[in-house]
Amino acid sequence: MKRPNKNNMDISIICFSLTGFQTALKLQEGLNAQGYHTELYKKSKYLEDSVTESTGNWTAEHFQKDDGMIFVGACGIAVRSIAPQVASKKSDPAVLVVDECGQFVISLLSGHLGGANALTLETAEILEAQPIVTTATDLHKRFAVDVFAKKNGCEIFFMKAAKEVSAALLAGESVGFYSEFPFEGSLPEGLTACSADGTPFDGGTAPEIGVAVTIHPSCLPFASTTQVVPPAVTLGMGCRKNKEADIIRREAENCLMESDIYRQAVGNLASISLKKDEPGLNALAEEWKIPFVTYTEEELKEVKGEFTPSAFVRTITGVENVCERSAVLASGNGSLIRKKTGREGVTTALGLRKWEVHFE
Repeated sequence: MKRPNKNNMDISIICFSLTGFQTALKLQEGLNAQGYHTELYKKSKYLEDSVTESTGNWTAEHFQKDDGMIFVGACGIAVRSIAPQVASKKSDPAVLVVDECGQFVISLLSGHLGGANALTLETAEILEAQPIVTTATDLHKRFAVDVFAKKNGCEIFFMKAAKEVSAALLAGESVGFYSEFPFEGSLPEGLTACSADGTPFDGGTAPEIGVAVTIHPSCLPFASTTQVVPPAVTLGMGCRKNKEADIIRREAENCLMESDIYRQAVGNLASISLKKDEPGLNALAEEWKIPFVTYTEEELKEVKGEFTPSAFVRTITGVENVCERSAVLASGNGSLIRKKTGREGVTTALGLRKWEVHFE
């Protein structure tokens, strides 16, 4: 999924005429002022520093590396250029089209997860243009589970079920909502608060379709459940020096599988500072694209709680337990949801941070 924070969002703008360049330049200045990272490209023999590669090849390159692309020109150019690259709404970047005079802004691709709809509205405001958004949930002002997940920094599982959620809401049917975490704000119209077994709290008929905010693959309260998974888990680890990366990864995966927890629910990896340069731990953090945080012996000793002691670990690190203490500390002094497990020279534990989901 593309990065939801605009301060991390890389956007490429391409234009095809002098008039389009003036529009694109105004747009670039406005987006940069809003906190986006933008690059402006020109594709015309009448413009200096024009890209020499074909528009199709340029698009192929930027489609893979950018979070958003804005074509300032004819809609057909954008459609033909992106067509060979379109793969999945979970990975495709936001794609917008702006006419060269800056009168209309079209959300063309990845309106929700990619953020194209939101970017369209901001772009239209900068250019004083007419935004064109065609997604049904936006037109009818209905809850969109993919937007909800994106704004809360969560992953979505079972995208087919997510489409059923939208279809049910648009048809005026009730959709269930269950969350393992507290939420702030009122439930949007059409959602019914339910318990873990899908039973509505108001005693009504149990919905067949619903959304579950969960870290557990087995959490399926509804016949058709869309799972929204927050990165609320911390994986605490310890290992012998220079332990093989594949064994560290396997033990991390085993820990999660045995605990019935999604890998995507892991928000960070934690250990003692003695392990900050441990190759296998750094390799795991890089592969899973999560931060690797470490703490000193003194910091770990200050963590409150009851932890599994090890005389051997104390002789090596100065503290009787690394994985449990680091899991709790890195989760913001949250709860320990899996105590120490040790195999093949690797120890693992899981902490759970306090997490809250928000409705606007």
